[in-house]
Amino acid sequence: MSETMNLNVRISGALKNHVSHEIQEGAYENVSEYVRDLIRRDKLKSEQLAFETLKTELQMAFSMPDSEYVELSALDIKNR
Repeated sequence: MSETMNLNVRISGALKNHVSHEIQEGAYENVSEYVRDLIRRDKLKSEQLAFETLKTELQMAFSMPDSEYVELSALDIKNR
């Protein structure tokens, strides 16, 4: 079973009003649910950014002319 982490966050003013509004409107049942959703969204955003970065690098590599490729053996790769 995974460990849990307790967070203690203080918000006031516009941030507090926004969170309260989201809960009152029924978007979330409580503050904890709201924070968990924000963390999930942030995690997804980070994963998407990593994927897009990798995709761009692969597209650049595959668009290079064949003359730019260097043939490597398994031993060459292992030695690197």
